[in-house]
Amino acid sequence: MVLELYLDLMSQPCRAVYIFAKKNGIPFQLRTVELFKGQHHTDSFAQVNPLKKVPALKDGDFILAESVAILLYLSRKYKAPDHWYPQDLQARARVDEYLSWQHTALRSSCTKAMWQKMMFPVFLGQTVPPETLTNTLAELDRCLQLLEDKFLRDQPFLTGAHISVADLVAITELMQPVSAGCTVFESRPKLAAWRQRVEAAVGEDLFQEAHAVVLKAKDMPPLDPTLKEILKHSLKSLLQ
Repeated sequence: MVLELYLDLMSQPCRAVYIFAKKNGIPFQLRTVELFKGQHHTDSFAQVNPLKKVPALKDGDFILAESVAILLYLSRKYKAPDHWYPQDLQARARVDEYLSWQHTALRSSCTKAMWQKMMFPVFLGQTVPPETLTNTLAELDRCLQLLEDKFLRDQPFLTGAHISVADLVAITELMQPVSAGCTVFESRPKLAAWRQRVEAAVGEDLFQEAHAVVLKAKDMPPLDPTLKEILKHSLKSLLQ
């Protein structure tokens, strides 16, 4: 039975899973779940993932949620090259360290920056107070500095000499604010050089393929009015 991946490439964790699977030649059937059409809230998808989130994986009767768990499952099952998630204890711990940090740091600031700069005003018609956006961009800048100082340092990649799942998770996060017009890389030559190395390692064509949707997010058609109201209510926390 063919592995099924439930993804929406607007989602940064979905892009990380997509790139990993494609780069490592893992055969899968793509099941697109369009978040901005509310398809993750349907009863049919809830049977796959009761959390009603993407990504999700279905491997026969085995169903798995959460992007990091999916990445590591794919790495182990398909015996991906060691650099993605190393066997060496300390090298693996460095990858785990980044994956643990990013959830409440880079993920949060990148998501808020994208929504406050583009999604709220353009698609939800909701004004974002200037001071709120200023504070969010300052927090994003702080996280970018930590990313450079704590994780990248003077290494080619976040956890060492070779690309790992940590780099995939990080680059897909950073492309969220980039899609909204935030200047993530322009004033950070070290981070810009790292981005180029990541793109080269996964392949520029695959990188562009995975990010085509999010980089054209500004051109999306208007949201369904009912869904727009649901999003306004459910995403209030992103305005704080």
